[in-house]
Amino acid sequence: MQSTQVKNRWLIALAAVGIHISIGSVYAWSVFSNPLHVAFGWDLQQISLTFGIAIFFLGASAAVMGHVVERKGPRFTGTIAAAFFGAGIAGAGIATMMESLYLLYFSYGVLGGIGLGVGYVTPVSTLIKWFPDRRGLATGLAIMGFGFASMIASPAIQALINSVGISSTFFILGGTYFTIILAASLYLERPPVNWKPASMVETDQPTKVKKTTADLSQQNANEAIKTPTFWGLWVMIFINITCGIAIISAASPMAQEIAGLTAMEAATMVGVMGLLNGLGRLLWSSASDHLTRPNTFVLFFIIQIVAFMMLPSLSHAIAFQAVVFIIMTCYGGGFSTLPAYIGDLFGTKQLGAIHGYILTAWALAGLTGSSLAAYVRDLTGSYTITMYIFVGILSVALCISLMMKLYVAKIQQANAMDGTQLKQATA
Repeated sequence: MQSTQVKNRWLIALAAVGIHISIGSVYAWSVFSNPLHVAFGWDLQQISLTFGIAIFFLGASAAVMGHVVERKGPRFTGTIAAAFFGAGIAGAGIATMMESLYLLYFSYGVLGGIGLGVGYVTPVSTLIKWFPDRRGLATGLAIMGFGFASMIASPAIQALINSVGISSTFFILGGTYFTIILAASLYLERPPVNWKPASMVETDQPTKVKKTTADLSQQNANEAIKTPTFWGLWVMIFINITCGIAIISAASPMAQEIAGLTAMEAATMVGVMGLLNGLGRLLWSSASDHLTRPNTFVLFFIIQIVAFMMLPSLSHAIAFQAVVFIIMTCYGGGFSTLPAYIGDLFGTKQLGAIHGYILTAWALAGLTGSSLAAYVRDLTGSYTITMYIFVGILSVALCISLMMKLYVAKIQQANAMDGTQLKQATA
């Protein structure tokens, strides 16, 4: 029975976008690099380690707090995310006032990273419960915000640094993000038990409902991690993120070396990559509602294998950039399609917890992707071998995605046969 007091699910989605746009500002960290270097003399490697620590604690906290989302609800964990992320950013202001690099690591990296992880998983499982008819679209809307955030945050951060200085910028950002995340989290809540959107109620016929909403299983997180499908997802996401981060970290010098772009043109390309990262999250996840999640992941890896093979020989600037932009859509699309795929495979009972476990792949890939690309480039003196190594890694992911596709088809066929036999037995 539908209640007149049920919240508007699109406003729930808007609240989720608010959270992800706030925490996604971590992707604008590089804006702080030169000002911190000039002000305190820290080298760029020391400064960039702050970002690496934040991403590591994102994955680690997501794995732990995914369970808490399911037990305590999104308001509780959203409030925790607001407190940690706000305190971490504001704490970076104190660290810069004290000129303490290690306090910066602790505040922005550890505290901010925990806020990142908790904030990342908080709205996702809730959104999927509100959008059983459009899982991919729902998660794409929220996670798109994470991808777009740097486009909004970068110019704002630069303007603040120029007008009020580094420390005050951190204080303003900390207070602003705390307020946005807290306000958005207080609006989040799960739908009522057995709630369905009006479109599904109006077409509530057994065959149609089953085709739209039936999951392969309903498992808790501890059951899911014992299955081959969980680890198949984990490896696919690890490879997709590793290859994407490798391109992000090397995009500017690679564009100058291979395609002959100037430093300014390469910087512009990097900015557009952020746009495509965000758009890819929405477009691919929405498309997955129609293509199916297994087919979408197969396409991710086929497209990227071809793209990485082409990159070393693309001396034409426009062609080179077009291929890089296509890779970015697949990178972003992997993040946003993942939660819906988890729901398809394991149900929504503990989706947040399972999602958190799989995001540990992000923590590891964040350390692997850029390091591997830089190491092979320094070892060989060329990006060609680097790209071919990633082609081999992506080929492994493609094989796994094809096996996952076959597995899903097999289980769906078995479930359909069981349903037919049950219908015949009760007729």
